[in-house]
Amino acid sequence: MASKLIGRSQNRKVHLIRSHAHEEDIPGTVNVQTVEGDDAYLGQALFPVPAEDPNDPLQWSRPKKITILVIMCFYSFLGNAALLGPGPYLTLWSQMFGISPGDASSLISYPNLAYGFSSLILVPLYLKIGRRPVMLGSMLAFIAGLAGCSRANDFGELMAWRIIHSFGAGICEALPVQLVNDIFFLHERGKHIGYYTFGMCFAAMATIPAAYMLPTKYSWRLFFYVSLAFASALFIFAFLFVEETSYDREAHKNSDVPPGHSDETISSSLEKPDEAIIEQAAVTPDRKTYLETLRPWGRIDPEVHALTLMWRSFTYFLIPQVLWVVTSFGTIIGLGALAFNYVFPIKITAPPYNWPESSSGVQSLGSLLGFILALPFTSSSDRLAGYLTRKNNGIREAEMRLGVMLPAMVIGPAGLVVYGLTAQFNLHWIGYFFGSGLASFGGYFYYCFTLAYAVDSYNSNTSEMLIAINVGKQAVSFGLGFGVLDWVMEHGYASIIAGAFGGVFLANNLMLILFMLRGKQIRQFMSRSWLAKLHGRS
Repeated sequence: MASKLIGRSQNRKVHLIRSHAHEEDIPGTVNVQTVEGDDAYLGQALFPVPAEDPNDPLQWSRPKKITILVIMCFYSFLGNAALLGPGPYLTLWSQMFGISPGDASSLISYPNLAYGFSSLILVPLYLKIGRRPVMLGSMLAFIAGLAGCSRANDFGELMAWRIIHSFGAGICEALPVQLVNDIFFLHERGKHIGYYTFGMCFAAMATIPAAYMLPTKYSWRLFFYVSLAFASALFIFAFLFVEETSYDREAHKNSDVPPGHSDETISSSLEKPDEAIIEQAAVTPDRKTYLETLRPWGRIDPEVHALTLMWRSFTYFLIPQVLWVVTSFGTIIGLGALAFNYVFPIKITAPPYNWPESSSGVQSLGSLLGFILALPFTSSSDRLAGYLTRKNNGIREAEMRLGVMLPAMVIGPAGLVVYGLTAQFNLHWIGYFFGSGLASFGGYFYYCFTLAYAVDSYNSNTSEMLIAINVGKQAVSFGLGFGVLDWVMEHGYASIIAGAFGGVFLANNLMLILFMLRGKQIRQFMSRSWLAKLHGRS
């Protein structure tokens, strides 16, 4: 019998990753020192520790993980592109529907709010019934909303369908980060969150094809037709390749110890390696078949209470690291992306530039160039954290990745100053591209690494934290971007964009110094507070 079990295990030829890494008493401080038999990366044990089960997402093959990441990155790109792409249509819509440009901009600002607040419902739902069914359902809502937008004939109808597709796609702000947390190890987290972030940021270029669609037969409707086609293809790929990633490691570990086995029995088995190997092979499950992974339903968790998750997620606003992510995303989106999308089409089509409306979306080339120049630095925080961990005798602190953000701290606000002065004094049009490129280059670092830092600091309750982050950042960006056109018309581009927006952006970025110097003390204090008891081990 023993030889059959060993033979069966060898026939599978599946290497299951093993590690003894563990989190210390302070959340965000991880001991990655290796012991004999551990799988390691650059001498550091892998964390989180996977179950010895080929169905554990951490045990999946790298090609499978990358395929899931690519699909999620494209979902993030497409969701954000559909949200922000119609920027060049604001002037046309204001004329078509007989409304002011400020009211027309609400066709972006209100869907932007729905985009963030959808996490309040959909994240607890995917914790309850699984990632896969919520992902597929959200894509269907996204598809339906885009189809409705393509046929809308008045302001109210267009607004309704815009909110529907934005609400559906809003889960792509939380789900990619959740899946990165589910399927990748700590040393990979910054890089892969960065790739998701690039997909989100790359959506800024959607205004370019959107603007060039204006002179076509279908005008602005063509943008929604094209988005609809891509969303439908995305749904098919997600159905075929994105397996359910929700997995209960604690339940598997408990099932590894058969009933009636005491600690003494287990200890004695460790002294007899052959017996341990036989028992290990006996309890290792088979990998699910491909057809089983296509089931549209996920793992229902009876211990998840959706209403509790909803209200408890708001308490994460009291955690400084999470609040910093909210303000970073909110200021970059509200002060940068929305301001650029609103202001550029109005300025560039008026004297002294007099560009045609079909060119009103090319401003995003500056943002795109900034993101592309920042892309090679995506893995820099992981490399820096790995280097500092080795110097720290295998003890990794969440703050170790933050040093790479120092140059970006001032580059982003400088971009807003350049952009605002260019608009105020009608300087050469290259200033719009240079300013948005600087802001986007600096913003990319804050997008990627503030989020990775927060996930590192409070790994246990990532989902609840993501609810707070997505609701908060969309609310902040809505508040900052909602009245931007009225503000600049009343006070001037230099005062609002270069002065007020640039100052707020810089103040937020300077918080980097505080977290680099005092981040661990903040985590230590929070771990002893009433919030830690409320959240559990987070």
